[in-house]
Amino acid sequence: MSESSVSHPAPPESAVRAAAGGAGGGPGRPSWYRRPGGYLTAAAAVVLLAIPFYVEVFWLQAGLFAMAAAIGAIGLNLLTGATGQLSLGHAFFIAVGAYGYVAMAAEPAGGGGELLGLGLPTPVAMVGAVLLAGLAGLAFSPIAGRVSGIYLGIASIALVFIGQHLLFNAASVTGGFNGRIVPEFTLLGLSFADTPELVLAGVPFGALERLWYLGLALAAGSALFARGVLRGRPGRAMNTIRDHPTAAAVIGIPVARYRAGVFVLSSMYAGLSGVLLALVFQQTVPDYFDLFLSLDYLAMIVIGGLGSVGGAVLGGVFVALLPQVLTRYADSLPLVVAAGTGDGLAPAEAARILYGAAVVAVVLFIPGGLLPLWQRCRDAVARPRPNSAPPPSDDKEKTR
Repeated sequence: MSESSVSHPAPPESAVRAAAGGAGGGPGRPSWYRRPGGYLTAAAAVVLLAIPFYVEVFWLQAGLFAMAAAIGAIGLNLLTGATGQLSLGHAFFIAVGAYGYVAMAAEPAGGGGELLGLGLPTPVAMVGAVLLAGLAGLAFSPIAGRVSGIYLGIASIALVFIGQHLLFNAASVTGGFNGRIVPEFTLLGLSFADTPELVLAGVPFGALERLWYLGLALAAGSALFARGVLRGRPGRAMNTIRDHPTAAAVIGIPVARYRAGVFVLSSMYAGLSGVLLALVFQQTVPDYFDLFLSLDYLAMIVIGGLGSVGGAVLGGVFVALLPQVLTRYADSLPLVVAAGTGDGLAPAEAARILYGAAVVAVVLFIPGGLLPLWQRCRDAVARPRPNSAPPPSDDKEKTR
């Protein structure tokens, strides 16, 4: 029998496409070529890294506020979105982080000084402030582990009122009504301040430009850690507790322990958000850390999407940037005026009205929040186009 007369079975079509570079990917195209999400992530990273070289100070500050909001929203989404525990005390833990950093990093008061300062290195003070917020959450965790729903929300409001009382009256730590100046952050000899002068590619890098990269690193690390938690066994347990708490207890999940642990983790996220906010503001004032701030963070996770890291980031960016944009363009917008300049809505009031309306719209029309809407738009853009000319069928070849 000749070699030419031996028939070999045709390889399956999937194998042919894989050898050519993957299904639908074209010959020679590697697997990462067929993943538009990877391209979008890489492009977003490049844009975020390049922003300090091109935008003005206002937008850098607004972006840093958005990063701090995203960090805090991720923590609250772990608690409320993933575990189903309503908390309205987030502002308290943000304040603990902000004032904890100031007290730990400030120089010790000498002589007749009245303000507390430990003089710790600023990276140590940042970690200490986050741990301090976690300890505050741990003190409240027995309640968070046993109470759920609206009852936990009401109980957590007490934290905000207690925090406001302490911020105004513990003047040796908080500075009272006037607050405290925030010590500049220093890492490996690099000061995140306007001095000493630093110029990169002809662009002067002041405090906000330097803080941009610090905030970007903190936000990215926070998001990646939370994503790992949600995708692992703890995340599955948290979702089970949220959806079926009785069944979770029956199958052996320690419900109270998980609820308490996630509350502590959420508090630490809030503390880190408070540290970044303090560095951007450069001064802490008690009025900022009120119940409205807790409601702002609750709006972030509802608008962005409950139970997901991406939803928390989207909601945090939306709610944090909205008042900044309204303040910037108040003169060009109807019914909005700069604060204290005349009749009309102040930018902060207009922003709360708008994202209050956004919460209602999300609940009624987009129950999953902005994240699923963004994902549908992204998938529509990334969907591969069908081949314009399909190959001829075997039947047509036989008839020729």
